[in-house]
Amino acid sequence: MPSITVNWSDLEIAFERNSPEQESFLDLTTGDLLSITEGEPDAASRKAKVSAEPDRFLRVDPASSREQYRWMERFVALVADDALRDRLLIAIDGKGAFRRFKDVLLAFPAERERWFSYRSELLHFHMQTWVEHTKLEISNPPPWGKVSEPSEPDVLPKPIVSGEPPGEILRRQARDLLEVIPASELPSALTFLAFLRDRGASVLLGSQGGKGESELTPPPVLISIPKSGD
Repeated sequence: MPSITVNWSDLEIAFERNSPEQESFLDLTTGDLLSITEGEPDAASRKAKVSAEPDRFLRVDPASSREQYRWMERFVALVADDALRDRLLIAIDGKGAFRRFKDVLLAFPAERERWFSYRSELLHFHMQTWVEHTKLEISNPPPWGKVSEPSEPDVLPKPIVSGEPPGEILRRQARDLLEVIPASELPSALTFLAFLRDRGASVLLGSQGGKGESELTPPPVLISIPKSGD
C-alpha cells in the first residue's frame, strides 16, 4: 500500500464523532476524509462514490459511545478529591451521563482541563491503534507524536444500583446536609438556596456575561457544618 498524507485534524474529528447518522471514510489515494451525513442532499452521491471504489475508501471506526463512557469512568476513578469524585459518579449514572458529567466539571476548571487532556490522550491512542491495525502507510506523523496508553485505575468506580435518578440522589444529599446544620444557621443556608433557585447555578459559573457584578455575586453566607462526632 503506497504511503499517504492525511489531515490529522479532520481525521481526529472523524474519530471523535460517533453518530448513527454519519459515516467517514479515508481516501487512500488522496488522504482526504469523505463524510456522509444522512439527510444531506449529497449523501446519496457520496455513498455511490464509496460503493463504486470500495478499495479506495477505508471506513473510519470512531470511538463508540460505550468506549467513551468507559473513558469517563476511568477519569472519575483517578479524581483525587473525594467529594468531586462522588459528584461525578452520580453524574455518569443513567441516561444523559455525558451532559451531566460536563456540567459538573464546569465548576472545576482545573479538573475540566485535566479531563480534556486525558480524553485527548485516549482518543489519540485509539487512532494510533486503528492505524496500526489497518497497516496504513502514512507519510506525515501526527502532531502529538507517538502515544503511550494512558494510565488506567486498578479499580473502576462502582455503578450506582439504587435506581434513584441522579437528581434525586443530589436532593437527598442536600437534605442530609440540612439536617446537620445548626438551627441558628439555617436562615443563611435557606437564603443561599433561594439565590440558586432564583438565579440558577449558571450565575455562579459566570455564564451570564454582561451583567453587573452586584447582579452576579450571591449574598454573603457563612455556614459552619459540624464535623461528625462534634
